[in-house]
Amino acid sequence: MRLAPVLALVFLAGCAPDKPADVLEAENRLPERIDFNYHVRPILSDRCFACHGPDANKREAGLRLDIEEQAKAELTESPGTYAIVEGKPGRSMLFHRIVSDDPEAQMPPPESNLALTADEKAVLIRWIEQGAEYKPHWAFIPPGKPATPATGTPAWVRNDIDAFVLNRLEREGLTPAPEASRETLIRRVTFDLTGLPPTLEEIDAFLADERPDAYEQVVDRLLASPAYGEQMAAAWLDVARYADSHGYQDDGMRNVWPWRDWVIQSFNDNQPFDAFVTWQMAGDLLPSPTKTQLLATAFNRHHMQSQEGGIVPEEYRVEYVADRVQTLGTAFLGLTMQCARCHDHKYDPVTQKEYFELFGFFNSVNEFGNIPYSGEAAPTVILPSPEAEEALAGIQAEIATLDADADIHNPTYDAGFDAWLAGLAP
Repeated sequence: MRLAPVLALVFLAGCAPDKPADVLEAENRLPERIDFNYHVRPILSDRCFACHGPDANKREAGLRLDIEEQAKAELTESPGTYAIVEGKPGRSMLFHRIVSDDPEAQMPPPESNLALTADEKAVLIRWIEQGAEYKPHWAFIPPGKPATPATGTPAWVRNDIDAFVLNRLEREGLTPAPEASRETLIRRVTFDLTGLPPTLEEIDAFLADERPDAYEQVVDRLLASPAYGEQMAAAWLDVARYADSHGYQDDGMRNVWPWRDWVIQSFNDNQPFDAFVTWQMAGDLLPSPTKTQLLATAFNRHHMQSQEGGIVPEEYRVEYVADRVQTLGTAFLGLTMQCARCHDHKYDPVTQKEYFELFGFFNSVNEFGNIPYSGEAAPTVILPSPEAEEALAGIQAEIATLDADADIHNPTYDAGFDAWLAGLAP
């Protein structure tokens, strides 16, 4: 790291350093508040982490920008100077490096073939001005309700979402499009909520409805439609890698459609999201789980499965477990988990040890790597129809009666034995 060319710049800079003209112009396009995960981390990861990130073997100048404590610590190769000083870009080496035209001082260095745009420089500088707040990986931050932004045309805003849309339009120097016609409006909302176009009758009914809440009535009707659950389920089936066949070699049929129907019904019933997740991840671990809760755990069994006779079953069984770990990371954690299977993850907060701790949870499934050509791969759950359930209930009641009669501890048998024993000669 070439410190000498910029030391004089750092010592001479005041608290309000001069900014290049293109950066000043770019500041007009910045959001009101810079967010580390949304705005800053992508820039640092793409342009800076190669030399100042998690990889200790490639780190230069002892500077690590992905960890707050190290990024804001005194530079070991230049005592008295800091890469980042909260609220003071003039005292921050990062500021001087990214705005410098000197190839000996400029960051990223020209030989890296990386460069920052004026907008990216403005983001980093504004972030420092606002205190250089770091945040943990976004997947580990509980969601919160942001404050509704102010707009220059509050009369245009009808709800909070409008405020966010208009605020961004104004930042980009754009004006809202004219309000859509009622024909366009019902077409858009019907496609959004059901994936289907509205019928001519539905369009005509909406055009003729002069009630002030006519649009809300349309939305309520669409949310109550079975097609709503089908539309919502489509994306979830992709996340869950759902398929009606096993994927390998002969690609035999997989009878897992009852899970698909359960997902559709869950959306149509507006099932709470915590239950939707819990049932799929651990429905079998709930107290006295219902068959529906057991069915939901099929989420973990949608991976490809092999019927080939020449495979090593344990190798494929391990691949099934790894697939579950990776799907959990994608669907629920918002993380990529594959890299941590082989080594500590460089850019996501997952270690190899943590990966296999999670692997161990899914490794407890009693299964075999080679599935049968006919029938279903164990473990399975039997899902009889309501008619079959009724018939089975009568049969099970009769079996319970016969079992009680055949119990060797039945008091009737004991009484008979005692009477026989009493009648024997001494």
